[in-house]
Amino acid sequence: MTQPIYTLSVVVPVRNEADNIAQLVAEIEAALATVLHEIVYVDDGSTDATPQKLLEAQATAPVTMRRHRVSCGQSAAIVTGVRAARGTWIATLDGDGQNDPADIPALLARAQAMTDLVLIAGHRVTRRDTQTKRLASRLANGIRKRLLGDATPDTGCGLKLFRRDAFLALPHFDHMHRYLPALFIRAGGRVESVPVNHRPRTRGTSNYGTLDRLWVGIFDLAGVYWLQRRGNQPVVEPVEDGR
Repeated sequence: MTQPIYTLSVVVPVRNEADNIAQLVAEIEAALATVLHEIVYVDDGSTDATPQKLLEAQATAPVTMRRHRVSCGQSAAIVTGVRAARGTWIATLDGDGQNDPADIPALLARAQAMTDLVLIAGHRVTRRDTQTKRLASRLANGIRKRLLGDATPDTGCGLKLFRRDAFLALPHFDHMHRYLPALFIRAGGRVESVPVNHRPRTRGTSNYGTLDRLWVGIFDLAGVYWLQRRGNQPVVEPVEDGR
């Protein structure tokens, strides 16, 4: 197994976000100036200038790019990014600029101070989204918390931090990124929710719909509920070999 060479890999799934690439990369670099890190962008079948903007970003920052020929969804893009990453820790960010990279160092410090398996999940206390998105999220979060008991107020927040090896041991499926708290708990870990900044989208438009996610989410929720009923699947923590 390849040994990690970075402390942190920032994984950013994007689809048609050309106008947001340069600004977000610059913000990530500023936030992580004292952290050994890389940025892994996964272009999920973009049809705009996203690939070109990512190539330009590689000239000024440690950006690695992976590309899906066609759009496979946000969860598939995250899985691709984590597999390509070379960091011990993973931070995920939405590519639209609404998550604030300045929150990452505090999340990383909190995770590194813990000895058990943990997922640090961002909680957008003040949402900068449309009323439709806020209502849909409130409904989905309420139903999910009631059925799964994942003790997380905002699983839809794209800003999360976890160990790479722990994520790769989880079951992978479409839309799994919205159920990471339940999956980590099922693996014997715990979840820490941390208030984070949330910003309005200033460039581009949303590429992953709201109502379609809501309906598909019903089937995903049933699947995760079934997994929970099938019992926990422990993630084995790496240990030092004392021999």
